[in-house]
Amino acid sequence: MSDAAQPTAAEVRAAADAVKSALDRHLQAVERRTGDDDPAVYDAFNALAAAAEVYDELLYDRYDEVTPFEIPGAEDSLPPYEGPEEPHAVSVLIRRDYAVAEPARLLAQAQRLADLDPDAADAGVPTVADGGVHAALGVVFGEYEADEIASRHTEFGLEEGDSTLWVSAIDELPDPGDWLGSPFEDADPALVVCRFDVSAVFDEEDEPDEDAAGPATGRL
Repeated sequence: MSDAAQPTAAEVRAAADAVKSALDRHLQAVERRTGDDDPAVYDAFNALAAAAEVYDELLYDRYDEVTPFEIPGAEDSLPPYEGPEEPHAVSVLIRRDYAVAEPARLLAQAQRLADLDPDAADAGVPTVADGGVHAALGVVFGEYEADEIASRHTEFGLEEGDSTLWVSAIDELPDPGDWLGSPFEDADPALVVCRFDVSAVFDEEDEPDEDAAGPATGRL
């Protein structure tokens, strides 16, 4: 690496400070955890891993030194599989995070959809803007499938965050309506057959090709 490309000492120091802050946030999240799958702990863990990785890289680039930290790979993020060898049914659990980057665009798209509804127009329903972003999200997500929103999110003023998809083994399909009241309560990482994650924390060389689902973890 050329001298011009090397990080400065100040950048390395800032990365070290970021690791210290991330450690504090992780400990606070652990101390306040509300259960085994507390999302605050999960988010703090990822933030700590990302900060440690940045520091490790800058330290090496600047001083040719390494840290004793070993950042767990995605394949290490699941407990040992405890489900059936040949599942007779599966549950597919999906989480996608979005930032409302352009509220005006979201409101405009939602209002356009509302204007196309003749029943709403005849009934004199208030404009989407009256309900704000909350109402606009209900209109957009009520009109489009989640996969279509994922592929067209910029049209709706949304910015992608992390996403994950779990395919979990279950003994048999539950009766209709059984889990609708709390659909994610029984999510068990030990029953995950395979998992696919997309996150900005992954290195560019690990980014999926176009049309790929994303970095995969778990068992296939």
